[in-house]
Amino acid sequence: MKKLQKQLGLFFHNQHLLKQAFTHSSYVNEHRVHHHKDNERLEFLGDAVLELTVSEYLFQTYPNRPEGELTKLRASIVCEPSLFKYAENLEFGAYILLGKGEELTGGRTRPALLADVFESFVGALYLDQGLNMVKQFLTKHIFSKISNDGKLLVNDYKTQLQEYTQHHNMGPIEYRIVDERGPAHEREFYSEVTMDGAVWGMGKGRSKKESEQQAAAEALRRLNVLIDR
Repeated sequence: MKKLQKQLGLFFHNQHLLKQAFTHSSYVNEHRVHHHKDNERLEFLGDAVLELTVSEYLFQTYPNRPEGELTKLRASIVCEPSLFKYAENLEFGAYILLGKGEELTGGRTRPALLADVFESFVGALYLDQGLNMVKQFLTKHIFSKISNDGKLLVNDYKTQLQEYTQHHNMGPIEYRIVDERGPAHEREFYSEVTMDGAVWGMGKGRSKKESEQQAAAEALRRLNVLIDR
């Protein structure tokens, strides 16, 4: 935790809060330590804090944009793939406390898990140092990744695919969960994305959203191949 704080350039008053933000439920379940709490409650709080701070930033930064555009932009900033990218850039995966099972199945690099850790970290930072510090942190690590025209410089594949197909009049996109595998605590979802009844991409993930993002990414790759030809 000391290394992480030095890397981020901020230091927690309550070190237990920081440790909790990086503690996955699988670790608590395996170790059965009563005083050790997982990060799920902090994730709940962090989600709300992110929603508020991002909304305020967009409201103040783009005074002439209508509500609909601001809503879409906010959604692209706080969606799971974006949060995963922020956490990945900050190397959060190296600091997560995981159970052995979750570790062996690649939990440390799983997008949904890392996105949750980013939210729990924001929740912990809010409790430890207040909203202004959260704004400073987000300004450095999120708001700086928004271009002058309001585009987020982090990939949201579903949005990209939607924009491309609309621009080229390719018809509506449909996502469908085609399979679910594994036990409840290690469920994997398989999805496909179709246009005009044809399957353009398949994806899998630990959440339905993650699998749909991967399906959209594959569809974009196929479209780019077609464009290049």
